[in-house]
Amino acid sequence: MKMCIVGAGAIGGYIGAKLIQADEDVTLIARGANLEAIKQHGLILETAEGTREIAIPSLATNAMAEAGPQDVVIVAVKAQSLPAIVPAMRALYGPDTMVVTAQNGIPWWYFHKHGGSYEGRRIETVDPSGIIEANIEIERVIGCVVYPAAELVEPGVVHHIEGNRLSLGELDGAKTERVQHLVQIFNRAGIKAPIRSRIRNEIWIKLWGNLAFNPISALTRATLDKICYDPLTRDLARAMMAEAQAIAEKLGIEFSISIEQRIEGAEQIGAHKTSMLQDIETGRTTEVDALVGAVAELGRLTKTPTPHIDAIYACVKLLERKV
Repeated sequence: MKMCIVGAGAIGGYIGAKLIQADEDVTLIARGANLEAIKQHGLILETAEGTREIAIPSLATNAMAEAGPQDVVIVAVKAQSLPAIVPAMRALYGPDTMVVTAQNGIPWWYFHKHGGSYEGRRIETVDPSGIIEANIEIERVIGCVVYPAAELVEPGVVHHIEGNRLSLGELDGAKTERVQHLVQIFNRAGIKAPIRSRIRNEIWIKLWGNLAFNPISALTRATLDKICYDPLTRDLARAMMAEAQAIAEKLGIEFSISIEQRIEGAEQIGAHKTSMLQDIETGRTTEVDALVGAVAELGRLTKTPTPHIDAIYACVKLLERKV
């Protein structure tokens, strides 16, 4: 299959390298120094064991029109970058192209094929103008929750820290032939890809921690272990997660673990800098809207108070503008 990674950074680069090593026909969409390094030397994947593997894509470009129609498009740019590029992504679509949204936070498609009174409602925080919805037909979308941790340590070099799982799910929960075929491709590449009939449940489980730990780390410059060990920041994370859980349960989400178990899971990762902290340190925009702002929006929608989430969101937005 022809597969395109839109955003060959840390996670996109990791997924792309694994697919290339499995002999898939992979195009990498990148830009700047990262693109030039990939063109010159290929994409280098540093494994957790310390080895370095080179993956040569079929094409590396910043022009989606050059890539042409694909069978699968894996969107690995951060949520805040998507509105600017979705019009150009149309060049990647054929009649049956799948679009796998490998992004953190509440996705723009959340209420599509959701059912109930919110069916089709747009999440204004992540798609305020509706440009994403207008340029990615909902029939193309396959939900995805990303678990690998990776860093782009230098242009063209991705360091894989841990994890090799991508949970996949059709938005309506169906176990279709196309998603089963996609699972086979990922499995051949050494990526575990379980199919979830309720992909939104898994989105919330991951988001549950991210909406607390990411912004707290950005504001305090602390790694995950320090946030979890400090009683005050641990309590703050717990309060934010409790607010989020109240929202999610009103939307029909079932949590398979407790707040304390989710915090302990983060604690075990150790001295890890969250992606939001890395973005603040390098002066980039963050995923705060998809991770925190969208949850606050859903709080207003469901009439659920979110005082801790609102306060942290306001502080990170100001910090983002400042840096």
